[in-house]
Amino acid sequence: MCMYEWGPQELAAEPKRQAAPEVAAEPGVVLEDAQTGWVGAVVRVEKSGGLHVVALEDRRGKVRSFGLGYGFMIDGRAVKVVAPAAAASDRSARAARPARTASGSVRLEGTRARTARASRIWVEGKHDAELVEKVWGDDLRVEGIVVEPLGGIDDLAGAVKTFSPGPQRRLGVLVDHLVSGSKESAIAKQTMALRGAPSNVLIVGHPYVDVWQAVKPSALGLRQWPHVPRGQDWKTGVLKGLGWPHQDQHSAARGWQRILAAVNSYADLEPSLLGRVEEVIDFLTATPEAAPD
Repeated sequence: MCMYEWGPQELAAEPKRQAAPEVAAEPGVVLEDAQTGWVGAVVRVEKSGGLHVVALEDRRGKVRSFGLGYGFMIDGRAVKVVAPAAAASDRSARAARPARTASGSVRLEGTRARTARASRIWVEGKHDAELVEKVWGDDLRVEGIVVEPLGGIDDLAGAVKTFSPGPQRRLGVLVDHLVSGSKESAIAKQTMALRGAPSNVLIVGHPYVDVWQAVKPSALGLRQWPHVPRGQDWKTGVLKGLGWPHQDQHSAARGWQRILAAVNSYADLEPSLLGRVEEVIDFLTATPEAAPD
């Protein structure tokens, strides 16, 4: 079973051509000016010289103004930016749609959290757990699934043995950097060789060195994550490249909180993480009879 591959080809179908959607210039919306490459969050819309302009603030706090209309992109897709008042009718239409959770699921109003199942989702660390909770927390409470950080997977096989998984006590494990030939892939293979694991344990992963990288750079107004030279601590290198404090663990913790705050929904995460988490949730909520051998 190849656990580290996820089919991007399933998402590669060419979208149908259509007119650029209209986006209201609401404060906080991150836009990219296609002509200059300027990326920033909307801070205000105003009239200048008889024209409506939108002011965008980049991650360094610098502000530039651009005329409303076409010529903007969000996550690489062309959009037409309009003044908030012009989108009032569109907002009314959206308000009539079913409310959704951060994961995109329909929100079930008035539903209480289910008593926790014996099954668990294990992730490598605290940041992974916080990210999963922020996007899928509502869904997981409805399903009664608890997310637990492991503090690393070096002894994953031993932890799984201690947990003693079974048909009513299953495990889904989300691993960083689960790619062919990596240390993580060897640990996963060893763990899945345990008795009972193929039916009751699912190990999946994303290709990133750290879960920070599973957040789309555009969520932070970036074109891409800073390049970190091989052999340098990834978090330290990213913080340094962003011009953020990077001297100690407290700096890393504050940096992560800034990144996490920029995540509002599944749309701010890379598909290679989204698919894996959804797969784990499906595995843990399926009836034992439907589980793969």
